[in-house]
Amino acid sequence: MTHNTQPVVIIGGGQSGLAAARAVRNAGLRPLVLEAGDRPVGSWPRYYDSLTLFSPSQYSSMPGAPFGGNPDHYPTRDEVVAYLQGYADDLGVEIRTGTRATAVEAYGAGFVVHTDAGDSIPTGGVVAATGSFTNPYVPVLPGRDGFTGQTLHVADYRNPAPYVGQRVVIVGAGNSAVQVGYELGQVARVTLATRAPLLFLPQRQEGKDLHYWLETLGFDELPSAWLARLITGVPVLDDGVYSKAEAAGVFDRREMFTAFDGDKLVWADVEREQVDVVLFATGYRPSLEYLSGLGALDSDGMPLHMGGISLTHPGLVYVGLEFQRSFSSNTLRGAHRDADYVVGPLAAHVAGAASVLGA
Repeated sequence: MTHNTQPVVIIGGGQSGLAAARAVRNAGLRPLVLEAGDRPVGSWPRYYDSLTLFSPSQYSSMPGAPFGGNPDHYPTRDEVVAYLQGYADDLGVEIRTGTRATAVEAYGAGFVVHTDAGDSIPTGGVVAATGSFTNPYVPVLPGRDGFTGQTLHVADYRNPAPYVGQRVVIVGAGNSAVQVGYELGQVARVTLATRAPLLFLPQRQEGKDLHYWLETLGFDELPSAWLARLITGVPVLDDGVYSKAEAAGVFDRREMFTAFDGDKLVWADVEREQVDVVLFATGYRPSLEYLSGLGALDSDGMPLHMGGISLTHPGLVYVGLEFQRSFSSNTLRGAHRDADYVVGPLAAHVAGAASVLGA
């Protein structure tokens, strides 16, 4: 089989993988999407029950598929799942669900992708679009292994029912930490442990959602290097509910604790407090373990890339990395821009490899 008949393998069937499939298809190549889950909707069904997008429908769409409904509506988790399923159905590309990529090996000018079903798929190009949800980040803190309470990451949180009446500390200062803290604060005593005060950013300014201004002013597409200079702290989008809730004591905020001690936390002021649950809303790292034997990752498992294009293997590209090229890189509204960007060099590599082989 030559490179012009082989598919381009896209690993991951969430929003980034679907955006990549569209770009690969539009480049005249044949995409094959491998999705470990039972539906091509990525990690969305596994997020907490009450999750809503922080951007309204009109700023949460992928190319050629408006979200539908009220453009100012903030879609729920389940609405996003239904939207992605519909998008996948309309793409007209091959998607294999229930298929997990286990390894990628270099083979000539291309690759072979191995799956948990025992398949070995030759390809001229690979798009790594697996996101990060399956690789939650939890910081190393003294005494955690001996903590007798419960610890979990927000990836494993679903709803407040198991935590009624408990003492809960949430580690994190971002949108998820505040959204979950607000929800838990209705049934439990909740503190957000952070290294800096919460930074609330008004959801609407001059009658327009913040995303209107991000798009109008071009902030959505600013290069990541510029963002590092402009953004200080972790902004939390707020329509007024969360800041009022903090002021009313629905949840409070304390300086990050320094250690675990049995069933207690040691706060920065050395006070020890018994705690039932510590929930980490501390983000994620890219889920790229299938590339570990390829030599495409650094010692921390992070991809060696520039703008989503591998620095180690021509024909390997990424879509869906946080701040890959811009503020919106790993979002519904922004993944397609990165997909279009990386598929250009990928298509050139596939064509060049086919030419060398006389295809």
